[in-house]
Amino acid sequence: METKQFKAESKRLLDMMINSIYTHREIFLRELISNASDAIDKIYYKALTDESLTFDKDNYYIKIEADKESRTLKIIDTGIGMTKEELENNLGTIAKSGSLAFKTENELKDGYDIIGQFGVGFYSAFMVADVVTVISKALGSDEAYKWESRGAEGYTIEPCEKESVGTEIILKVKENTEEENYDEYLEEYRLKSIIKKYSDFIRYPIKMDVTKSRLKEGSESEYEQYKEEETINSMVPIWRKNKKELTEEDYNNFYTEKHYGFDKPLKHIHINVDGAVRYQAILYIPEKIPFDYYTAEYEKGLELYSSGVLIMNKCADLLPDYFSFVKGMVDSEDLSLNISREMLQHDRQLKLIAKNINKKIKSELLNLLKNDREKYEKFYQSFGRQLKFGVYSDFGAHKEELKDLLMFYSSKEKKLVTLDEYVSRMPEDQKYIYYATGETNERIEKLPQTELVADKGYEILYFTDDIDEFAIRMLMSYKDKEFKSVSSGDLGLDADDKKEDNAAEEKEYKELFDFMKKVLDGKVKDVRISKRLKSHPVCLTTGGAVSIEMEKILNAMPNSQNVKADKVLEINVNHEVFQSLKDAFEKDKDRLTLYTGLLYNQALLIEGLPIEDPVEFTNNICKIMV
Repeated sequence: METKQFKAESKRLLDMMINSIYTHREIFLRELISNASDAIDKIYYKALTDESLTFDKDNYYIKIEADKESRTLKIIDTGIGMTKEELENNLGTIAKSGSLAFKTENELKDGYDIIGQFGVGFYSAFMVADVVTVISKALGSDEAYKWESRGAEGYTIEPCEKESVGTEIILKVKENTEEENYDEYLEEYRLKSIIKKYSDFIRYPIKMDVTKSRLKEGSESEYEQYKEEETINSMVPIWRKNKKELTEEDYNNFYTEKHYGFDKPLKHIHINVDGAVRYQAILYIPEKIPFDYYTAEYEKGLELYSSGVLIMNKCADLLPDYFSFVKGMVDSEDLSLNISREMLQHDRQLKLIAKNINKKIKSELLNLLKNDREKYEKFYQSFGRQLKFGVYSDFGAHKEELKDLLMFYSSKEKKLVTLDEYVSRMPEDQKYIYYATGETNERIEKLPQTELVADKGYEILYFTDDIDEFAIRMLMSYKDKEFKSVSSGDLGLDADDKKEDNAAEEKEYKELFDFMKKVLDGKVKDVRISKRLKSHPVCLTTGGAVSIEMEKILNAMPNSQNVKADKVLEINVNHEVFQSLKDAFEKDKDRLTLYTGLLYNQALLIEGLPIEDPVEFTNNICKIMV
């Protein structure tokens, strides 16, 4: 029998398809099942226009048969089959697509999705098989033909016997090598898992004879194994069902079945769009943060399907980083797939789907915030940090999109509040949105710097996340109200009638403060009268772009550059300690030096900063006690 050469392709091209296009060998089964589904679809589409044909769905299926002894794997379908010419044209030319030609010839448009339109998937069989045999009998033909190939050497076609219409693909599975275990593609459990993973939502039954066990007849303890035909795939995906038919339990079960998380989802989002691009999606907001969420191992992305066939496990392009916690899937028949179903072009459709999904997630989160505050706060406790990273990242490119989702603890409300809620209750005379930073709400509450702002009756937002201040600095303002740290040099609270008194005091105590500044040379930028302290003697404030909290965070990072905030030591001249400073300045400069060091270290401790010499600090405390 004459061996024919592939029409336009060399061994190099076939090798490229087998070894480069597909990243996982198991993909071959997905491709062959999708082709089998196409073959059944073709009969269905013909039946729509040919009155002589009737399509009874119960008669159409795909059967998988594995035989370990002969090392053969069969994929059998009851589809339309192929004539000799179609075998020649479709399988004799690599990258020739019979499905694409069928769709073009029959002008199938919206609603009719032929999966395999690119003609390469069939050749993935050579990743696991030495010999591929195709036996096919076309609809309306009395003859059957066998196509066989060992790869790049070419193929043969000859008449054969086949009773029923359809196609049978027989793979002679390769022997194991040191690098590859080909036996797994003959194992029942492995075949079932591949089918469930990639082809669970193929619309026709995928059947297999599955090994089961039962009690032997007449025995109470002895079991025997037997084979029973089972349908492996679920066929109808949940996302194609009417939302009204689905319950919360259905969505939760799908979340669990797809292993999206070990928790229960906080909220699901079911999307069905039939517009410029058609797609369906089921998205989930998890309740709890994944254990590896902030590690390099965590992969964001949604499962991506094309007409019910899994294309990618994690399509990162469908989610922005700030919504990387979202789980779920997207199915579209409009995506442009390049060469094979595994290679996705980054095209307009994908970008449009991603844009729409992004809008939908934000909309649903805002609805949750408005209508189920308790649930939103639970979500925010888990993923609010990621939203704040989103505000800060990419030079604030997404801050307008995310600002209304942010929440911070309020000094007045004693709970999380939104920026909108804060601004809506600001007094008319309040110029800024005030905030304070610290490790915990309890520590912030005791900060001396909060006294004046709180005394004015103004609300203060508490920042306890290391990202908080960086994000707010990027946001800069909300509804034309700028953010202002209670530790900033100018709080914008000075009363006009006190300016002259302040100036007089500054002049009166200038020499004292100059002396203290000299004692703290290199540690603080200035020492001055505090306008914010009420009951505390001392505090640190900042005058530059880097705050004290930012200094701590930046210096805790690997390869830190020893960043320093421009610190200002503020002294409360109305506190009784100040009298001791004045007396020491007049009578005992050494004692003033001692007091200055103590006050500076006291201010450092209040801020949660380390003191340079703890031993010296404790010794100095002892000195003032004797």
